Amino acid sequence: MLDLTGVTAGYGPVTVLRGVDFTAAAGQVTCVMGRNGAGKTTLMKTIMGLVPATEGSIRLAGVELRGLPAHRVPGHGLAWVPQGRRLFGPLTVAENLEVGGLIRGNRREIRDHVLSLFPRLRERLGQAAGTLSGGEQQMLAIARALCLEPKVLLLDEPTEGLQPSMIALIREAVMKLKAQGVAVVLVEQRVEAVLRMADRVAFMAHGRVEEVAEAADLRPGARQFAEFVGV
Repeated sequence: MLDLTGVTAGYGPVTVLRGVDFTAAAGQVTCVMGRNGAGKTTLMKTIMGLVPATEGSIRLAGVELRGLPAHRVPGHGLAWVPQGRRLFGPLTVAENLEVGGLIRGNRREIRDHVLSLFPRLRERLGQAAGTLSGGEQQMLAIARALCLEPKVLLLDEPTEGLQPSMIALIREAVMKLKAQGVAVVLVEQRVEAVLRMADRVAFMAHGRVEEVAEAADLRPGARQFAEFVGV
């Protein structure tokens, strides 16, 4: 589904990603883990075209995305929920969803499907996004991205700062997306959350994917968590 080969990228003279190879398959959750500064968020931004790749290939279902303007990348089936959500706070829940659905023409059936994943948002369609709880805001950020009907959904630290009940709801939504064939790429630092959701875990260090492991082969005390995450 999503294949990166030899991707190098950075900010001006500073190289952050160094020949990254990475794959995310349809109907699977691929978690990306690593210490602060390993390049996880830069990887997300590079996939979305917000940080230009200077070398390598970024292909989605065989289509080369490297070099596309960032505003054209979502139209190929990629959606990103950045860390911190970045909602339009003064706009209502419904208006935020409409912004997310612009590329797909805001079809009613898409919105209804998204709201079936997060029924709590249906009760708050007329409420300003900035007045929602932290968990509800994270739901809305994911729902807005899903209005694009993505083939690949990138989630950057979606459970950060949330209470356990909200984490459980988001995990349930991710599992439903996986069952629907969406490729989910999840940046996450909580080992417990990773082991509950992931099919595969890509461990990053120094701007590279250093190791990829099947989640079923990992345990909370696994060597990889100590070596690459520090827990």
